[in-house]
Amino acid sequence: MKSFFLRSTLAAATLASVVGVTACKEYLDVNPAALYSADDVFFDVAGATAAVIGAYDLLSGDTSYGTRLNLYYPYDTDEMQASPGSLPDGLRLSIARYTALPVNNEVRNPFNTLYQGVERSNICIKYIPQMPLYTSGSAADTAALHRLYGEALTLRAQYYFELIRNWGDVPAPFTPSIDNPDLNLPSTDRNATCDKLLADLLQAEKLVPWRSAAGPASERITKGAVKALRARMALYRGGYRVNATTGQMERPADYLDFYRIARQECADLMAKRGEHTLNPSFQNLFESINKLSFDVSHEIIFEVAMAGSSSQSDSKLGYYNGPKLNASSTYGTSQGSIGAVPTYFYAFDSTDVRRDITLTLYTVESNNQQRGTPLNLMTDGKFRRDWRTPALPGVNNYLQYNWPLIRFADVLLMFAEAENELNGPTAAARAAVQEVRTRGYGGNATRAALPATSSKAEMFTAIANERFLELGGEGIRKYDLIRWNLLGQKLTEVRASLNQLKNGTGRYANYPATNYYRVNNGTVQWARSFFRPSPATTPTGTTAVAWRTAITDATIANLASEYKPNAGKELLPIPQTTIDTNPNVKQNFGY
Repeated sequence: MKSFFLRSTLAAATLASVVGVTACKEYLDVNPAALYSADDVFFDVAGATAAVIGAYDLLSGDTSYGTRLNLYYPYDTDEMQASPGSLPDGLRLSIARYTALPVNNEVRNPFNTLYQGVERSNICIKYIPQMPLYTSGSAADTAALHRLYGEALTLRAQYYFELIRNWGDVPAPFTPSIDNPDLNLPSTDRNATCDKLLADLLQAEKLVPWRSAAGPASERITKGAVKALRARMALYRGGYRVNATTGQMERPADYLDFYRIARQECADLMAKRGEHTLNPSFQNLFESINKLSFDVSHEIIFEVAMAGSSSQSDSKLGYYNGPKLNASSTYGTSQGSIGAVPTYFYAFDSTDVRRDITLTLYTVESNNQQRGTPLNLMTDGKFRRDWRTPALPGVNNYLQYNWPLIRFADVLLMFAEAENELNGPTAAARAAVQEVRTRGYGGNATRAALPATSSKAEMFTAIANERFLELGGEGIRKYDLIRWNLLGQKLTEVRASLNQLKNGTGRYANYPATNYYRVNNGTVQWARSFFRPSPATTPTGTTAVAWRTAITDATIANLASEYKPNAGKELLPIPQTTIDTNPNVKQNFGY
């Protein structure tokens, strides 16, 4: 849902695409025709604002955080899986199964969109500081332009962050295309790119205001957003990365320097609870997205604004994912295309309120009645069409759900991770994790008590598990596992656990083979424990649904089916169109 700031100037995105020269459909494919000159657009605050809105605009839509970057790219993991049971298809499912090809349009189109975002940001970064008003205007004009410049620096960093964490070493122009005599730029080491972006974000922090001085909406970049994103990027920079030439996972020798950056940025945010803090209710936090309203606690520090019911400016959150809904229901249709790995359900304590928000075990029929699903058809649940207020009946794919790019719970857990890596399991690290856990258990501090941790390794395990539970379905787990060099290990572990669950062995001994539910006032109510054997006969008034028996060998084999350690599959292939047009770009290892 776009706020007034973005909604009122949405048409101005066109201006950014015609200022000077801009990257078009292909990577740095230049269209020299311009309807407006830089002097026309960067004349006053209104013109500069319109151009920066154009830079924001590439965050939304199908090829960015409307669908691809957040719903196609972050899977499969030990948490969520794209379309369980389906084989690689040469498109989105091949990405999830780690067998993407350079000719895949779902690889090429987001790659090109991100570079368009870089180009629009570069234009703003070049011209805004050259405006006379930037240094000699009124106090209000100067402050507004400084803020816009900081936003443009942050947007460029975010676009590049997605490029380097998905494709690794890529060309990194930091000036508009019109200023580059040779557009066939070589790939740049991602560490060098990341270092430049971290420096840019440090500068941006000084230019943009805190939320309280910028208005209530979280759709526009503020100081808190810059700090949170800088912490996230620093942890990425200090983590493991796949070598694009050898396919081996490596970590920089100076990685602790970047943990120090992350720790400081998170500590700064944690000292500003009047700006951002945890929403007391995990359910209310995600209902606010589904109800097209803003989180009252400002836990969501920055979210991508969506509107317009179009592939260019909206999102398919709640339509592509979430529980599957029948088109004839009063809620409208949804596909339920992101499945939860069955063992993920059992990773939650039974009293953890996050489980039944993060996961859904129902579909909605044409009569608006819920129906229980087998365990292998469980879906993610933070974005649900049947929670939308107001309801949007029919087959419209676009629900105006914003994408929460980063929130305060993530900040607390990043702080704990950096603090633990630097100083071990200190009281400060434990307190940050405990705060997240206590909210997750509905405020029951006793049930949420963090287990004792006597070593850095034990504390890291606790932090990693809390991120697993807290951030499920938010496109984070895969990138966490990669930077920890745990993706292969966790995929091996989850396959073993799925086999145990299927067979009712190990920790899953005596768990039900079949489960049972009733429908009360249109809502599924499970009639039996999820942790006890099935009864000999069907309980009266219930409907049976496959539980452990729903998991098959094919289900298990299909999860991340083509992933192999040290094969370079942590990165996507560079699009073939880029390889064909730029001889200085080399294909990633394994493709």
